[in-house]
Amino acid sequence: MQPRVSIIMGSTSDMPVMEKAAKFLDEWEIPFELVALSAHRTPAEVEQFARTAVERGIEVIIAGAGMAAALPGVIAANTTVPVIGVPIKGSVLDGVDALYSILQMPPGIPVATVAINGSMNAAILAVQMMALADKTLAEKLVGYKESLKQKITKANEELSKVEFRFKV
Repeated sequence: MQPRVSIIMGSTSDMPVMEKAAKFLDEWEIPFELVALSAHRTPAEVEQFARTAVERGIEVIIAGAGMAAALPGVIAANTTVPVIGVPIKGSVLDGVDALYSILQMPPGIPVATVAINGSMNAAILAVQMMALADKTLAEKLVGYKESLKQKITKANEELSKVEFRFKV
């Protein structure tokens, strides 16, 4: 089985955040790979990883990084595969530094960006990107979005039964 999505992180210490993306893709039965490479400590390997993504069949790359968050940008600079950056909270700036680093890419090197520690949304966005050319995924996404709606509908039904003295 060949991976369609690559989940890459700067260090295995990022796994508690990035595993949400892995779990989502796993539940959706989408083949993916997990890789730890550092833009600062293993730059040649990161470049090789990015340059070979297309030939390896990777359709979307989810790159998590904290602090200076160079990883998503370095990958995007070396591939045409869409890159989704996940800023990871881990420094004294609570991930805002990583968020700004990933957002502020120069013209021509885009990186889609999700919320700090938002790897599950990165996985959903990756699926939405792939669904543009995959009818089965597109149909499954419709059902997924409907299930989100049903959760809120059910929550409101339950809230309507909660009693307080001054609740109208």
